[in-house]
Amino acid sequence: MKQKILEDIGLTPSEAKIYLVLLEQGASLAGIISRNTGIHRRSVYDSIERLIQKGLVSYIKSNNRKYFEAVSPDRLLEITSKKEEDLRTILPELKKIQQMSEGKNETLFFRGKAALKSAFDDQLDKAKEICIWGATTRATEVLQYYFPRFDKQRVKKKIKARIIFNETERDHPYVKNIPSSEVRFVPKDIKSNSAVNIYGRNVCIIAWRDDPVAILIREDNISAGFKSYFEFMWDMAKK
Repeated sequence: MKQKILEDIGLTPSEAKIYLVLLEQGASLAGIISRNTGIHRRSVYDSIERLIQKGLVSYIKSNNRKYFEAVSPDRLLEITSKKEEDLRTILPELKKIQQMSEGKNETLFFRGKAALKSAFDDQLDKAKEICIWGATTRATEVLQYYFPRFDKQRVKKKIKARIIFNETERDHPYVKNIPSSEVRFVPKDIKSNSAVNIYGRNVCIIAWRDDPVAILIREDNISAGFKSYFEFMWDMAKK
């Protein structure tokens, strides 16, 4: 778990393993590090050099031998803060680049839970209203803990939602407490394994399975067609 977190902030597997060993054992020779990590000695030197450049490892010489030692873990926070600061400086430019392509038609495919969160984050970024049919509480099981944050951000950005569920989900606690939304229901016999989220010129079709997938289409005519069908179903659905 600790190694995975270190890798997530930018360390290679070898760097993370060496840093953790040095934290635990203190100042060590390269040969000892190699033996305790199972990493080849030459690779140990390469990884340590990168860790030194990142300010995570220092060394002292004693009897003409180098002893390597881990720097305080507080340095990890400095590294992540610096990365966040650097990212913020280029964020406006990245958004300008994105805006240049916003009028283009495209189809994007997402597979897996992490990827699907990106598809929903796109809705937070671009939507003024989100219209959903085929909605299901299965979504809250597949992406556990995500939708409270999603709804909080949606409310903060004043993005309203109109959502069509199946009648069988009327009494579900989540359905009863979706903020800044209007919910309606279609009869029990109208079922679907997929949900369709429409926002602006975008249509996101989601299959809520254990390994979820989504297709995001950016095209005015397609989104207009789906929106027309949504409005028809919305008028037919029950409050």
